[in-house]
Amino acid sequence: MDMASERKKEKEVFMDQEVKMQEAKEKNVTKQETAEQMIKDHGVPDQDAGMAFQDAAIDEDILRAVLSMGFETMSPIQEKAIPLLLEGRDVIGKSNTGTGKTAAFSIPILEQMGQLPQEERRSVCALILCPTRELAMQACDEIRKFARFQKQVKPVAVYGGASMERQIYQLKNGANLVVGTPGRVLDHLRRRTLKLDNLKTIVLDEADEMLNMGFREDIESVLAQIPEERQTVLFSATMPPAILAITKQYQKEPVLVQIQSAHRTVDAIAQFSVSVPMGRKTDALQLLLLSKQPKSAMIFCNTKKMVDELTEALCLRGFSAAGLHGDMKQLQRTQVMNGFKSGRSTILIATDVAARGIDVKGVDAVFNYDLPQDVIDKTIAKYLEAYELLTGKKL
Repeated sequence: MDMASERKKEKEVFMDQEVKMQEAKEKNVTKQETAEQMIKDHGVPDQDAGMAFQDAAIDEDILRAVLSMGFETMSPIQEKAIPLLLEGRDVIGKSNTGTGKTAAFSIPILEQMGQLPQEERRSVCALILCPTRELAMQACDEIRKFARFQKQVKPVAVYGGASMERQIYQLKNGANLVVGTPGRVLDHLRRRTLKLDNLKTIVLDEADEMLNMGFREDIESVLAQIPEERQTVLFSATMPPAILAITKQYQKEPVLVQIQSAHRTVDAIAQFSVSVPMGRKTDALQLLLLSKQPKSAMIFCNTKKMVDELTEALCLRGFSAAGLHGDMKQLQRTQVMNGFKSGRSTILIATDVAARGIDVKGVDAVFNYDLPQDVIDKTIAKYLEAYELLTGKKL
């Protein structure tokens, strides 16, 4: 087959995919219109409504901040976790990213800090550990919003890649709620620029991801340096054996709060898979971006190298794209995120770890350039299991 015929065949494959995607999109729009009409005619079903924040036992200043942010009712994880945390219980929260976990642990922490004597509020009362710099910054920003009417609360974020001197200055000047990555928190503890002698609550957010990233030793070092009489809170999307080991060793009679998503995906989101010839994924991605013309898109790759290569390739083809991964300096990562959120960059290309849990509004297209690593791992595990069953041997 000559080159012209091969290109013609590939074009026909892409066009066929476009037709199928358009048909699916039209079908999906019809489903969405039907759903919107049902809500308009009959109202949202009562079972979707959670407990009202006004009914919770929280301070008026916190409630005012919550309501000013547009939150009126609690998400399932908030409804179950907040009362337990207000009682001072150790909690294990098993819930997916994007379910409102930050508010679930932040509101009780702020409530408890408000009840402490002024003298105790002068030292660090709460510590929240996050797997990435972006998540630490995001969580700290959210906490500031919840504490906007509480002048006695001074949150600070500490993470690698940022000025150590600036963080030391903030810690020495009244910071009493610290959000950070395990490595940088441990660094401050070793330098004695962070003191946790009076810590009341510690939160391990996205605990499974922190362990996946190799932070277990750092986490255990931090836990060994805080008071035994404390509240220990753990949130995780999964519960691998390593998480259970930490729970057994460092929590006291924890209560498991488990939220099962009713739907893994949202019905209103159209999903497609596109099969392309070897070595032509970037061409296919370009065609999809040109045909769909998303105002804001995220593209996930499995490796940092692929993020860099794809970012360069799309920029050379005239797209406004920016890459995000863990090897970038913090200033550069912050500039990339700010540029994407403001619309200066319309395409964010990232590894899953770098982008996990990041809250960006207005994204209307998401592409998995590579097959997600967890899908690959599960597929390999199934093949290995099948091989063992068929042959009685292990590979």
